Amino acid sequence: MSKNIASQSKDYASWYTDVVIKAGLADYGPVKGTMVIKPYGFALWELIKDSFDQMIKETGHENAYFPLFIPKSFLAKEADHVEGFAKECAVVTHTRLKSDSDKGIIVDPDSRLEEEVIVRPTSETIIWSMYKKWIQSYRDLPLLINQWANVVRWEMRTRLFLRTTEFLWQEGHTAHETYEQAEEETLLILELYRKLAEDFLAMPVHTGLKSESEKFAGAEFTYCIEAMMRDKRALQAGTSHNLGQNFAKAFDVKFQTKDNVEEYVYATSWGVSTRLVGGVIMTHGDEKGLRLPPKIAPFQVVVIPIFRNENDKSTIQEYTRPIIDDLITENVRVHEDWRKESPGFKFNEWEMRGAPIRLEIGLRDIENNCAIVARRDNNEKKSIAKNMLTGEIISLLSDIQSNLFNQALQFRDENTFRVDNYDDFKIITKETGGFIRCGWDGTKETEQAIKDETKATIRVIPFDENPKKLVCVYTGKPAKHEVIFAKAY
Repeated sequence: MSKNIASQSKDYASWYTDVVIKAGLADYGPVKGTMVIKPYGFALWELIKDSFDQMIKETGHENAYFPLFIPKSFLAKEADHVEGFAKECAVVTHTRLKSDSDKGIIVDPDSRLEEEVIVRPTSETIIWSMYKKWIQSYRDLPLLINQWANVVRWEMRTRLFLRTTEFLWQEGHTAHETYEQAEEETLLILELYRKLAEDFLAMPVHTGLKSESEKFAGAEFTYCIEAMMRDKRALQAGTSHNLGQNFAKAFDVKFQTKDNVEEYVYATSWGVSTRLVGGVIMTHGDEKGLRLPPKIAPFQVVVIPIFRNENDKSTIQEYTRPIIDDLITENVRVHEDWRKESPGFKFNEWEMRGAPIRLEIGLRDIENNCAIVARRDNNEKKSIAKNMLTGEIISLLSDIQSNLFNQALQFRDENTFRVDNYDDFKIITKETGGFIRCGWDGTKETEQAIKDETKATIRVIPFDENPKKLVCVYTGKPAKHEVIFAKAY
C-alpha cells in the first residue's frame, strides 16, 4: 500500500477519494458538488471520448451542439421526463446582478426573466424542439446526432467522477421512420458501449434491459451495461433508450411517409459520462493506486532515468533518445520523468498514477545495453535488451490490456452468486456483497420490497437470462425473469 493513500481493503471510500486527488485526476470545485478535472484526468477522459467518438462516426452519426439553457415550458411537454429530473434541475430566474451599497452584490429584481430557463439536465426537450423544424419527410430520416457536452443535475450527495452536480458526457439523439429501426439503433449503441467498456476500459459488463422502475424517465425501454467495482457494488456504466414516439408526440414531430401519410417519428437517446473514469479507477485500482488499461492510459510508458549529476543525465539522455523515438514512431504514448526527485519517489508516484509500464534506465543498464521494464498490472520487472525494447513493450501493452480485463472478469465471476431463497439473498447483500442472479416474479411490488429491505436493486435483466424452472427469490412464485440484483453507485 502506498503511504500516500488510504487502504482499499479497510476504507474503500477514502481510498477512492485519495486516488482521485493524489493521482492528479481531479479536485473539488468551489461550488459544492462540482469538480475540476485536472490535465491527467482530462487526458484519460479524452482517450475514452475519442475511442467512442470514432465508433459512432463509423456508424453514421454526426456531432452537433445544442444550447445549455432550456425554456421551462419545454419540460412541461413531456410529463414523465420532467418528473424524472424535477428535483435535480437548476433554474435561472434573473439575468443581471447589481451593486447595492448596503448588501453588496445582489440580484437585480428588474432583470427577472419572463420565462425561467433550466440549465440542461439532459437535452431531449431542446433537441426535439429543433427536430420539429428539421424533419418534414422520410427523406430527412434517420437523423443521427450526438453531442459532447456538460450537464447539471443538482445532486445532494456527490462523489468525484461518479456523481457530481456538473459532469461531462455524450448524449445521442436519433429519429427514425419505424419502431424497428429505433430498436435496432438502441441495440447498436448498446453494443458499442459494451465494446468501449470491455475492449478499451478492460471493464467486463453485463448487457440487458432495465426494469420498469429503473428505466429512463420517458423511455419505452432502457438498455444498459452494468459493471462490478472492487468493493462488489454495481456501476451503471452506460444506457441506451428506445423512446418510442413519446418525445415526437410531445413536440409534434411528424414526417411524411413514402405513402404520403403523416406519422410521428420514433426516437432513441443514449449516453455515457465521466463516471466511466470512476469506473476505471474502481474496476482496476489496488492498494498502490490506479492501474490503467494501456488503451486509455495518458502515458503508456513512463521513462524514469536514474542519475546523480548532470554528466549521468547527459549520458542517459543520449542512450534513451532513440528508444523513445522508436516508441513514439509506433504511436506509444511516452512520458519522461527528469525531475530531481529520488527514483523511489518516482516509482511510487507512477505506480499510484497507474502508468502501465515503467522503463527504468541507469548507468548500469547502459553498460549492459538494456533497460528495466516494470509492469503495473502484476508488478513484474525484467531486464530487456535495448534492441528488443520496442517490440517487447508493444507486446506487453497488449498483454497488460488483456490481463486487466481477465482479472476483472475473474473477480466478477468469483463474486456472483446464484440463489433461490430470500434468506441467502439477505446474507449476501448484508455480509458478502456482489452480484446476485436469481428469479424475479416481474412485479414492482416485489422489486420495491427487496430494495426497501436490503438496498439492493435490479441492475439488469441480462440478455443471457434463463428464467425457466426458476422461482422468485422473494415470493416463491414462478419467475418471469432471471435478474441481477446488487447494491449500486
